[in-house]
Amino acid sequence: MGNLLKVLTCTELEQGPNFFLDFENAQPTEQEREVWNQVNSVLQDSENILSGLQAYKGAGQEIRDAIQNPSDLMLQERAWNSVCPLVIKLKKFYSFSLRLEEALRSLLESLTCPPLTPTQHLEREQALAKQFAEILHFTLRFDELKMRIPAIQNDFSYYRRTISRNRINNMNLDIESEVNNEMANRMSLFYAEATPMLKTLSTATTHFTENNTLPLENTTDCLSTMASVCKVMLETPEYSSRFSSEDTLLFCMRVMVGVIILYDHVHPNGAFNRSSKIDMKGCIKVLKDQPADNVEGLLNALKFTTKHLNDESTPKNIRAMLQ
Repeated sequence: MGNLLKVLTCTELEQGPNFFLDFENAQPTEQEREVWNQVNSVLQDSENILSGLQAYKGAGQEIRDAIQNPSDLMLQERAWNSVCPLVIKLKKFYSFSLRLEEALRSLLESLTCPPLTPTQHLEREQALAKQFAEILHFTLRFDELKMRIPAIQNDFSYYRRTISRNRINNMNLDIESEVNNEMANRMSLFYAEATPMLKTLSTATTHFTENNTLPLENTTDCLSTMASVCKVMLETPEYSSRFSSEDTLLFCMRVMVGVIILYDHVHPNGAFNRSSKIDMKGCIKVLKDQPADNVEGLLNALKFTTKHLNDESTPKNIRAMLQ
């Protein structure tokens, strides 16, 4: 169990046991090693993906010049030459989402399989729980960045229009060997989402539960337990003070929000109604107790990317907290 500390009793809010997970130092056991290595090979590229997205500079000016001067071949060529490398970069981000989806599936299989309960898995397989948290952390960071870059969709739309026009003119373009029509269609659907990585994980988690012989509760209990873990670590100074970095608190907040959103998409009744195993009032309060700059994006994620917030079964006081 390593650095795992039980911090609440089983009766606390009737949420089941809550645990302190060592998000900073958890190391894989021999039993975890195979899955950990597989997932680590994906996660080790995540910072490069975020850096690439953060550095993304669109081709807006070149595209505007080309559209305003349709007969100027030099401007058409300049716009095209500016957009093509960006499309290759967008393909790299999209391809990473597919790898992340596969990594998530491996972790869910490990953290929900019998004979252990999901809580026992999280307790004994902290390194895998940490990787699951890192995937959620990356996902929310990626989507926050993407929402601030409208150039992505503008660039890709221009690319698709130009490709279509050139096909009509029977022009063969080298880039189509990299981004063929089928790939372009899939990328278009991906980037049309406000939060594409979160959508990828939500869909993958739903597919996992639908194509799995295990009870749905194995997955939803895993998610609700992680939400409880993060809430406790954030609201209890005795435990949050153990972290060596302030960044770990933001990490916990992102992870808590990520598992809430996944739970809300996977559970038929969602995360917000009274029967939910997630203490939504407590989770929202924990976020609102943090500096506003740290949590604005996370509160917006709960407002705009969950599925059941506006259901009639959502208590009015919970909705009011997110207004």
